[in-house]
Amino acid sequence: MEKYTSFGGENVNPAYEKSIDEPPLYEETSFSGTTGNGYPNGDRTDCRKTRPSVISAFGHNTLDRVPRIDFYRNAGSVSGVRAVRPSLQELHDVFQKNDVVATPETVGEMAESDGSPNDDVESVAPEENTDGVVKFGWIKGVLVRCMLNIWGVMLFIRLSWVFGQAGIGLGIVVIILSVVVTTVTGLSMSAISTNGVVRGGGAYYLISRSLGPEFGGSIGLIFAFANAVAVAMYVVGFAETVVDILKENDAIMVDNVNDIRIIGCITVVLLLGISVAGMEWEAKAQIVLLVILLVAIVNVFVGTVIPATEDKKSKGFFNYHASIFAENFTPNFQDGETFFSVFAIFFPAATGILAGANISGDLKDAQDAIPKGTLLAILITALTYLAVAICVASTVVREATGNTNDTIAAGASCNYSVACDFGYDFSPCAKSDCKFGSMNNFQVMTMVSGFGPLITAGTFSATLSSALASLVSAPKVFQALCKDNIYKALHFFAKGHGRNNEPLRGYVLTFIIAVAFILIAELNIIAPIISNFFLASYALINFSCFHASYAKSPGWRPAYRYYNMWLSLFGAVLCCAVMFVINWWAALLTYGIEIFLYIYVTVKKPDVNWGSSTQAVTFVNAVNNALTLTGVDEHIKNFRPQCIVLTGAPKTRPALLDIAHAFTKNYGLCLTCQVFVGPRTEKIQEMNADMEIHQSWLNKKKRKAFYTAVASDNFREGVQSLLKASGLGRLRPNTVVIGFKKDWRSVDTADVQNYVGVLHDAFDFEYGVILLRISQGLDIMHILQAEEEMERLALEQQALEGVEFQEQGGKGLFRRSRNPSKQTPEKKMSVNVPQAPQVAKVNQRLVEASTQFQKKQAKGTIDVWWLFDDGGLTLLIPYILTTRKKWKDCKMRVFIAGQADRIEQDKEEMQALLAKFRIKCIDINVIADINSKPNSESWRTFEDMIAPFRLHEGTKETAHAETLRKDNPWKITDAELEMFEEKTYLQVRINELLQENSRAANLIIVSMPIARKGSVSDHLYMAWLDILTKNLPPIMLVRGNHKSVLTFYS
Repeated sequence: MEKYTSFGGENVNPAYEKSIDEPPLYEETSFSGTTGNGYPNGDRTDCRKTRPSVISAFGHNTLDRVPRIDFYRNAGSVSGVRAVRPSLQELHDVFQKNDVVATPETVGEMAESDGSPNDDVESVAPEENTDGVVKFGWIKGVLVRCMLNIWGVMLFIRLSWVFGQAGIGLGIVVIILSVVVTTVTGLSMSAISTNGVVRGGGAYYLISRSLGPEFGGSIGLIFAFANAVAVAMYVVGFAETVVDILKENDAIMVDNVNDIRIIGCITVVLLLGISVAGMEWEAKAQIVLLVILLVAIVNVFVGTVIPATEDKKSKGFFNYHASIFAENFTPNFQDGETFFSVFAIFFPAATGILAGANISGDLKDAQDAIPKGTLLAILITALTYLAVAICVASTVVREATGNTNDTIAAGASCNYSVACDFGYDFSPCAKSDCKFGSMNNFQVMTMVSGFGPLITAGTFSATLSSALASLVSAPKVFQALCKDNIYKALHFFAKGHGRNNEPLRGYVLTFIIAVAFILIAELNIIAPIISNFFLASYALINFSCFHASYAKSPGWRPAYRYYNMWLSLFGAVLCCAVMFVINWWAALLTYGIEIFLYIYVTVKKPDVNWGSSTQAVTFVNAVNNALTLTGVDEHIKNFRPQCIVLTGAPKTRPALLDIAHAFTKNYGLCLTCQVFVGPRTEKIQEMNADMEIHQSWLNKKKRKAFYTAVASDNFREGVQSLLKASGLGRLRPNTVVIGFKKDWRSVDTADVQNYVGVLHDAFDFEYGVILLRISQGLDIMHILQAEEEMERLALEQQALEGVEFQEQGGKGLFRRSRNPSKQTPEKKMSVNVPQAPQVAKVNQRLVEASTQFQKKQAKGTIDVWWLFDDGGLTLLIPYILTTRKKWKDCKMRVFIAGQADRIEQDKEEMQALLAKFRIKCIDINVIADINSKPNSESWRTFEDMIAPFRLHEGTKETAHAETLRKDNPWKITDAELEMFEEKTYLQVRINELLQENSRAANLIIVSMPIARKGSVSDHLYMAWLDILTKNLPPIMLVRGNHKSVLTFYS
């Protein structure tokens, strides 16, 4: 291990700064003297200037650092400064002079971050002054809010009716079933919320970070909308209670409907004022409402033990009696009600468990508060519902007349209900509708309680607290959704205000939605939809927990252990079932909206990466499928071209990539490969830096291809590595796609040998080979470099103009931004700096040729010269092309070699073969004179082509010729030319035939000639390929590996 001197003449690593990386230091970093990004004076680059080696816990000097929390922070972390650990290269690279490590620029660590949501930082960036920021603990932030939201008007108005219809037995089942749904959801939410730092956004944040932006974005929007409309629902419930009181006192202002609207709008304005005043005021209001609610609940229990008055007895209240309990224990469904309809009415009362999670950004420790507060709130409220319901059902009969004179006369018989045992005959209820009793009177709680007005106050408290919680939840969730920029049109609402980053714009939007639905006053229709929206959120929370567990990702390590993946899946299914129980058409509408938003987000592909479980499952499935394929023998019917495409950087040879992509898209594997030629130690860093860039470019251009690269001392060795190691199991390439080396006559001999060597290696490894030639060439690297240079110069000039403008004192509305990085480049450039298109015009033909396969091909032909049977690849490639949308107007013509005396027979045989292969072509041509000698002009062209590379030993003395052969072993000898004269004639002759028959084709595909190793020199082989493809439309030389890729068997 390397040694350093700590004092005096210490070795300085220019990539480190001692002040932020001196081990072992575990305390949280203060923000004093820093800007909002957590770095001294806001300059991130200072953090990697110089960090000298220090004495570590190991007793000697080393660049290695002990484990420390600051190494694991995100770039925009607000709970401490992000420290940068030594890179592997800094520890591994050899020392240069003066014992200084050669430190490369670590771009990944230095990349600027603006604290955007895509960084997924721990929380939003802090304001300059953090004093006064309100953060809640688990009781005030979660427990209180959840209890208030779960204790709704159902507790005081409809709970007695539920138990009147279902009876105590089934009523308990209704509550328990509801609690099962919420408890399972609470357990799942607890697991998710303890699997890492939780930011603001509540249910949306938990779902999106677990299942990805597609699910999160779809449910986040409808969940925020559901909360906004829920504000209107709760406020209308409050307004209806007030209007009932006004009606009793004959104080109606206009009429019932308009009075509800007036009171509702005034209430929403007051609630908005409390919310906008800040979370602290809203929390204080919630505490007050909780106290009122608790007093009202206690008031019910007290009332049940106060002896019943005659008036209360006439209305069905007789205090506790076992006979009343027994009679009310069994169900008595009336008016068409069933167990499921009663359950559908009660279940919304059990919701509200997300009230605490929805303000997760305002909790001191969301990971601790959400599980503890939510589950305890479910337990307390469930026990409360059960206790209140059982107490009331044990003291009040189902039906009563309310008439104190309906007592049992002396000697009369009575068996209508258990009320007969207490001297009351409510048999008239069998003939006419009664207004009292738990089945008929929604104000049973007020009658039973010790002091009726407290129940009214409790009703007010329940509605207002739920409305206030929803009014806070909707903007918070919506703000988190907008910050993630999944819906770009909504980014306006992402901005926060004040120390608590309050979503004021979201409050206004929620207020407008709430007022709109209050004025519509048709909440009976919208209520089941809102309930289904909440249930859809619960279902996805449960599914998120199941999915994360199923994926078995090492990153799934929730601190909360009391969950089960199958229980979460059961909860998700149960939530979906309950949605249909509540309202089937609302459930279908909810699914429809969610699917539409899911598809929308999927199509838009937001630029976020949260490490979702969807990614983990995709990976696991890919590995399992690849392993499954290894156990299956290959079959001809399932053959598909899987290509190594030697593009270099993908964007430098777009035509080669496009043609390969055309016959591999949705068919097979496409690997775009680059060989970095040079010293491995130098090229390896360049290669690593470019990997993500090139893959991102492929994704951006919607190319279904992978990018891979190797660093090697020469091109051939690099390609050999690719041929040997590329692929996985059955997902291995079987075809090499390469461009024609147009400059073979001017480059070094070694380059030609490497190029031809690649072709030999491909055949050695039993790969098929496809060689593409375009007359204008394939490589547009120099054009891209020129464009980049022009753009750089243009940006520099704009920046210079901006500086000059500021120095002249630009003021007012049109003053330039002081931050140059935020300036938008102007479309109009100086005439002194040519625009990028002007550079492209220098070689317009090359640019057009490089993009020709990206366009829809005009009507024409693909001419297939299937001269040698290579297993069928020469025929399969053009067939696949004709199935593509861009090539569908191109028809195949097949050319084969034949004999003059059996042209028709050869043609019929080929027609029969193609028919068996089920491959259509518009014409079959038999070339009978393919073995004829080429004309003198064509042959002279070939001789001129190889003249610089010939040895001409036949015209020299033997000794001299032998010396030349030793000095230039790569040159073409006279003996070689003589030996392969017929094969050479054939290449020249084929070119003549191509010129004659296929000059107008959109694409020509020809069987590729093979040069036998050790017999045909590299330059002669290149001359064959050159003369064969010279002066033609786009042409591909194809040679399969001589294993069948076509079959006519089923």
